[in-house]
Amino acid sequence: MKRYAAALLLSLTALPLLAAPKDCEALKQEIEVKIQAAGVTSYTLEIVPAAEVKDPNMVVGSCAYGTRKIIYQRNDG
Repeated sequence: MKRYAAALLLSLTALPLLAAPKDCEALKQEIEVKIQAAGVTSYTLEIVPAAEVKDPNMVVGSCAYGTRKIIYQRNDG
């Protein structure tokens, strides 16, 4: 019984690793649709390596298992 419980627990913890990472371009498009629906017309969305993020408040999405971030900047002017 212990072996069965251990195998079940191990298989449940491995399930998230089997999930495909979110495609960065697809996620960027989803975010862009939401921004435009909010009426924002002048903005920049950029996919960058997670290590290059200087301001975590600009991050609006994460993809590729967290190795890349999507940052948002509103361009007022």
